[in-house]
Amino acid sequence: MLIVGIKGEQSEKVVHENTATAVGSGVLEVYGTPCMLALMEKTACESIEPYLEEGWGSVGTQVNIKHLAATPIGMTVRCESELKVVDGRRLLFDVKAYDDKGLIGEGTHERFTVNNEKFQEKANARGEN
Repeated sequence: MLIVGIKGEQSEKVVHENTATAVGSGVLEVYGTPCMLALMEKTACESIEPYLEEGWGSVGTQVNIKHLAATPIGMTVRCESELKVVDGRRLLFDVKAYDDKGLIGEGTHERFTVNNEKFQEKANARGEN
């Protein structure tokens, strides 16, 4: 059962592959905003998986974040998520990211719970002629 207050945490080391240069979001060798966003989504998504019924998952639908500080290669980025709103199938998370020196990003992330099989079938049908 999904309840307000579920928390998640994930971390990753900053390496060339997750820099702005490598992912095409800039020309500097610092942690890329798209990578921070992906870590935030992953953290929220995985935090609720144990509470979902079998055959159910969640999909991201909206993100509103600020990237506040640059993180160089070699540092570790840690993300925290907290489920703040459960409104039927709609879930709203607070997300924050930190490096070794402090807060580097924050915002909100919205997800919806879905029946995995039905969702995949609907998505596949979009690709049919």
